[in-house]
Amino acid sequence: LRPVVGMPGRSRSRVPERWTDYVPLGRRLPGTRFIAFKVPLRKSFNQNLHPEDRFSPCDLIEKIKEQKEELGLIIDLTYTTRYYGPEELPATLRYSKILTMGHEIPNNQTIFQFKCVVENFLRDNKDNDKLIGVHCTHGLNRTGYLVCRYLIDVEGMEPNTAIELFNRARGHPIERMNYIEDLRRRSGMKREVKNLGSAPLKGRVGTVLNSRKQKAEHHPQRSEHLLLTTSRWVFASFLCAYCTAEQNKKCSFFPS
Repeated sequence: LRPVVGMPGRSRSRVPERWTDYVPLGRRLPGTRFIAFKVPLRKSFNQNLHPEDRFSPCDLIEKIKEQKEELGLIIDLTYTTRYYGPEELPATLRYSKILTMGHEIPNNQTIFQFKCVVENFLRDNKDNDKLIGVHCTHGLNRTGYLVCRYLIDVEGMEPNTAIELFNRARGHPIERMNYIEDLRRRSGMKREVKNLGSAPLKGRVGTVLNSRKQKAEHHPQRSEHLLLTTSRWVFASFLCAYCTAEQNKKCSFFPS
């Protein structure tokens, strides 16, 4: 597992490259709970931004409200923790961190994790219409791929339809052709059973156990937490194979 990028000193407030080229957020994808946006930046970044370009976690919440919507979950796909933290979000808003490398097609574990987080939220929020906000750095490529992948695999949407739906709602198109081509290859494939818990668990559990062992070796200071949560993950998998957030803000099924 590659280490999370952490930048010391002044560079921690360096605005991501091309971040100002994109509108902060799009609109709700019609017929879904998804809304995509670029990563909001904590206030320490303001010194490097014109006032009209600033977009903080507080700004995100306000802009969602301006659309007469309510955000219930944020799925953060950035491969760093320097942009903002869940402590800057309202206590009632769920937050799930899924470390996802840029430029590369997300691996099967990342895709499965994303689907589990989404399904768990939808299961727990059947009685409301709260949105699932998804972002990477620009809210386009990793975000577009995983949102479309969910719509294709779980909802049975045709790839080109999903891509067009995302592009229109986001206000910018998915840019990376490797993501687009991979999504299009899924045309005509059999739709997944929506209850992810019905999928075979043997291979999935083995993959997670190995992954957690590698994480523990790479981050000795976190090894105890990772090992303790591994058995919890396995138990939760056999119960429902969903992310058992247990009403906490952070995802406890796949802790970051």
